[in-house]
Amino acid sequence: MASDLCAIGVDLGGTKTVVALVNSSGKILGQTRLATAAKEGPEAVAGKISGVARDLLQRAGRPTAGLGVGVAGQVDTAGQAVRFAPNLGWHEVPLQAILQQQLGLPVVLLNDVRAATWAEWLFGAGRGCDDLVCLFVGTGIGGGVVSGGRMLVGSSNSAGELGHLTVELHGPPCHCGNRGCLEAIAGGWAISRRAREAVADDPRAGAPLQAMANGQKDGLTAELVARAAHAGDPLASRIVAETAEALIAGSVVLINAFNPGRLIFGGGVIEGLPELIRDIDRGVRARALRASCEQLKVLPAELHNDAGVIGAAALAMRRFGRQ
Repeated sequence: MASDLCAIGVDLGGTKTVVALVNSSGKILGQTRLATAAKEGPEAVAGKISGVARDLLQRAGRPTAGLGVGVAGQVDTAGQAVRFAPNLGWHEVPLQAILQQQLGLPVVLLNDVRAATWAEWLFGAGRGCDDLVCLFVGTGIGGGVVSGGRMLVGSSNSAGELGHLTVELHGPPCHCGNRGCLEAIAGGWAISRRAREAVADDPRAGAPLQAMANGQKDGLTAELVARAAHAGDPLASRIVAETAEALIAGSVVLINAFNPGRLIFGGGVIEGLPELIRDIDRGVRARALRASCEQLKVLPAELHNDAGVIGAAALAMRRFGRQ
């Protein structure tokens, strides 16, 4: 791949979109954030992305491989259409064709969490490692698996739904329809739900947490639980401990199944509770198969909010770049 080659990376979310020009070293040369305005429809959203991309390309004046788009949703096997993106309200949207017609550049689509995994593998905490698992713990939980130097995509392009590992057989219901998923215990929405339930079950113990939320049930967020735990609140600390236990249980499954050299954690919950990395490291070494932990490093992600655009651009360069 040419050393001066660039690509446009897009992180397309339900409320905001980030468009960036990224070089072959994973460096962002320019980026723009804009409101997604999904209600205006796919053509309008694509039009805004194309306009920003043209501006970035005009200013850069460098060879450009194409466009990679990380979407918060399901993408078809060929990387051409958004099958379902709940936060956008999209079903079967041929986004690749729309963007290619508008921009005149080749386009590839992928799931946003897999894009972040690409970024961490090539330029972040996973660089130089051909066997790794990334787990991003935010409002929901998703991830990606690299095995033998290849990103696993699965038979229908849905590999990496790591948040839906069952870690508690008869556990709480998940948005996916199953029970006891990792996401249903350790995802940000689940931490918030568990906080509301705990406060309702024991108002006296939950009074400090409720006070921090100004008496508002919607204020009992994962971020608030993290702050309360750091301040020494017993109820919040218990919720965080339960979250750690669920993440350890899920990580043990991943380690025993894939034998990664690195287990990388990112996302808002992890950034709000960085001590979870230490707790998970200790927990998996006590519970996973010893042979599976021989080369293991448990690490925080390095690229934070830039991972999505960097990974999407990296895939575009791999797919369309000059050899």
